[in-house]
Formats: sequence, C-alpha cells, structure tokens
Amino acid sequence: MREKLRCVVVGATGMVGQRFLTLLENHPYFTVTGVAASSRSAGMTYEEAVGSRWKMSTPIPEAVRGMVVIDAAQIEEVGKLCDFIFCAVDMKKDEIKALEEAYAKAEIPVISNNSAHRWTSDVPMVIPEINDNHLEIIASQRKRLGTTKGFIAVKPNCSIQSYVPMLTPLLKYGLNKVLVTTYQAISGAGKNFETWPEMVDNIIPYIGGEEEKSETEPLKIWGEVRGGSIVARKDIVISTQCIRVPVTDGHSAAVFMSFDNPPPREAILEEWASFRGVPQILELPSAPKQFITYYEEDNRPQIKLDRTLYGGMGISAGRLRPDTLFDYKFVGMSHNTLRGAAGGAVLIAELLARQGYLD
Repeated sequence: MREKLRCVVVGATGMVGQRFLTLLENHPYFTVTGVAASSRSAGMTYEEAVGSRWKMSTPIPEAVRGMVVIDAAQIEEVGKLCDFIFCAVDMKKDEIKALEEAYAKAEIPVISNNSAHRWTSDVPMVIPEINDNHLEIIASQRKRLGTTKGFIAVKPNCSIQSYVPMLTPLLKYGLNKVLVTTYQAISGAGKNFETWPEMVDNIIPYIGGEEEKSETEPLKIWGEVRGGSIVARKDIVISTQCIRVPVTDGHSAAVFMSFDNPPPREAILEEWASFRGVPQILELPSAPKQFITYYEEDNRPQIKLDRTLYGGMGISAGRLRPDTLFDYKFVGMSHNTLRGAAGGAVLIAELLARQGYLD
C-alpha cells in the first residue's frame, strides 16, 4: 500500500455519500480525489450540487467543497482519479448491479454500501470482525470478471449489525432459532425530521424489504466459501419484524434466541467481552477497541447515550436474561449510518488495504 490510496465517492450527494466524505476527511489510509453523482449534478461544484441537502452536523469538508462532480456513468473519467471507489448510489437494483460490475471490469475495486450485489455468490458481504475470511472469494470473482485488480465487496444491511455481532460467538452452542424486532432510525431511509415530518410522534410498522434482508443476510455472513461461491447456512431459522421509529440515528433490536446446548449466562457475557476480530488485532483506524460493549444497567443501551460509542463503530448490548419461550433474550444497538453504512464500508476498505487487495 502506498502512503495514501486515492478514492472517489460515487453517489456523493446522498446522505450516505455525505457521511463517507466526513469520515474520509484526514483519513490515514485514504484521500478523496473525486466525487461522482447522477448526470443532474455533473459539472457543478460539490457545494453547488448538494446545496441545502447537506445533512451532516459538521460542514462540508473543505477539500471536496469545490470539487467538480463527475457523472457516475463516466467510468473511465472516474478511474483516472482513483485506486478504488466507495459506491452509495440511489438507483434501481439492476442499474446498480450493472454500474458496479462495469467499474470492477474497468479494474476499479468497488466497496459498496448498496444491496444490489449482496447475494451475488462470489461477492463478499462483510462485517470485518466476523467474516473477514470471505475476502478470499475475491480471487474467484476476479476470474469470473476477467480482471486482475477490479472486484466488488459489499457491506450488509445496517439493521442486522444491531444483533448479528452478539449472535456470532454463540454459534458454537448450536444456535438454532432467533426472533428479532428491530427499531430503526429515520436516517436509515435517508431522511431527517425536516424532510419527514410524518415521523414525529409516530411509528410505522413496515419497512419495505427489511425483514427479508434481516432474516437471510446473517446466514450468508455465517456461511462458508466453497467451490468459488459463498454458501449460506441453512441450519438456523431467523424471524424478524422491522419497525420505523422517531429516532434520528441508531438502530435497536429486541432479540430472542434458542440453542441446542444453551450456555450459562456468564459464558455468553464472556464470549461477548472477549470477541475480537482482525480489525482489532490490526488496530485499523475505524475499528472500535472493544467490538461488543455490554451494559449491566437495566436501562442500557440507550440511543442518545450509546450510539456514538467508539465513534459510532462500537456495538452495544444489554438486558441479557432467560426467556420463557426461548433460552435467552437481550437488547442490541448499533449506529446505522456509521457502523451500519459508511463507517462499515470504510472499515472494509481499511481491511482490504492492509491485506493488499487495493494495491
């Protein structure tokens, strides 16, 4: 890896794209050398293109304020500026798949925040602390695409990161059934209260596509690389409900779980406390020092108190206790636009960079 790798944020004017730009300001591994968006924004400066739609609490980074926005479809022009891209475009799924694959075939690695390629069998869908070994599938993907450098790697759905980390170290006890209700912030829909006043003092008991993602994506993350594909697990049943709640940032989850061999409560707490992944071992810039933080207080974790733990990259848990129908239940929480979206993708890129995939 050279001193700093050059990156372009594709989909830079949206909420996740904005978050990418704030996270990448003064990043030790990466420098933003371009911004790309739809043809509507192309040719404007970034400040002109985003206008009043800037939703971050900090100002537009000075380094990108005057950058001229490139049409995201101009792959060759984007490629001249970067070693890889972060992709967070707002398009139809088929269009996203085609665009990301076109970038990869042009030898531009893609780290994607989008869902389009999550179930492509040779595309790794990664939570770096959990399934970093899935990155080995990139060799098979490159063979399929006919590339030497280009590939696609994706991050999973934001809401599953409020409970999958706690379940992962417990797989060894024969985890077999999981029931989850997620309570999801409005920023997960790219909104705030100014743009979505209907959410004030309201709950909406449906989020399109979220329940399907929440029930299936963990099974791929827990799967194995086999014969050029990532094969999802089939021995665990997950049932979910996903509810939109009047919260700005932070997804919470009420989780119930059953095991073939239920461990003692103390063993579960020890598993969570000692759970470290490659990002912690390598001390990657965006990695939380402690992956899972457990709170003994009955009223934790709380969104306002705990969503920014370790810069929003830490996972919180609390209220672990026996259940009358399942073996145990607990509450989990994660920051949806940091750990769950742009921050999670930046952490993937840091891991890829350290392992030589972006050189």
